[in-house]
Amino acid sequence: MPGPPEPPGTSSLDLRELECFLVLSEELHFGRTGERMYVSQSRVSQLLRALESRIGARLVDRTSRRVRLTPLGEDFRTALRPAYDALRATVETTRTAARGIEGRLTIGFQGTADDRIMRAIDAFQARHPGCDTEIVEIPFCDPFGALRSGAVDVAVTLLPAAEPDLTLGPVFSAQPQSLALSVRHPLASRATLTAEELAAVPLISADGPAPAYWREAHAPTVTPEGRPIPAGPAVSTLQEGITLTAAGRGAMLLCRPTADYHGRRDIAFVPVTGLPDSVLGLLHHPARETARIRAFSAAVANVTATTYVTT
Repeated sequence: MPGPPEPPGTSSLDLRELECFLVLSEELHFGRTGERMYVSQSRVSQLLRALESRIGARLVDRTSRRVRLTPLGEDFRTALRPAYDALRATVETTRTAARGIEGRLTIGFQGTADDRIMRAIDAFQARHPGCDTEIVEIPFCDPFGALRSGAVDVAVTLLPAAEPDLTLGPVFSAQPQSLALSVRHPLASRATLTAEELAAVPLISADGPAPAYWREAHAPTVTPEGRPIPAGPAVSTLQEGITLTAAGRGAMLLCRPTADYHGRRDIAFVPVTGLPDSVLGLLHHPARETARIRAFSAAVANVTATTYVTT
């Protein structure tokens, strides 16, 4: 006997319509949605109308000035997103099992891509020759933006990373910190400095959109004992900060490998005691996790083989 009839419209549900709705719910702009999906603006409208017809109600209110979700559209997005992400992950996992890991993995790094990261990339490429890797630098002032925008698949960033929408993988490369100073600064000739002596030096910090807690970790405003540390300029790039350091506009806290990489005759790098180590972590966006990302995370973990516990 035939089974019960299906609800109207569900038998030919189009995943492209669902994707269109989710992208539109993020962009709230038909033109930008079309650009992200590589379709025309009229095609976006067509896909949305088809989905609304299947559901039997409006999901989006659109005027000449504004696009916004209806209350039903908000509820639909909340319910749809985890199911859609799970479906995409299932398809990706099955495709990988059938074809092996291939495609492209874009790896972002902040500061310096040291030898451990390069060895992890080499190990990943050797094991998965069908997958190309691209390495791009992440702005010093925006450690998490490239992941959120999809510009990179994984990111090697300075910790801490208290970002609830991102997943932290292997943590590694705990390094003591050094203070980069102009060679003309009175403290430049010292063999070491204590964290309390930072109260005598304006610290150059990252500009926004880096979150405040992250900026505080890399350019603290007080010493461990509570003495205020003067604020120096806020910069967008590491190179900008190093140039201002050489010009005597302030000082920067850097890990030892970054200090070694950017060594120059007009800057002194003085070790600082009493500060937490500088630590790197590998992050990715959980909604975009793929077999490529999992394989690269495993390669980083195998090469670094360092355990670090966050508190």
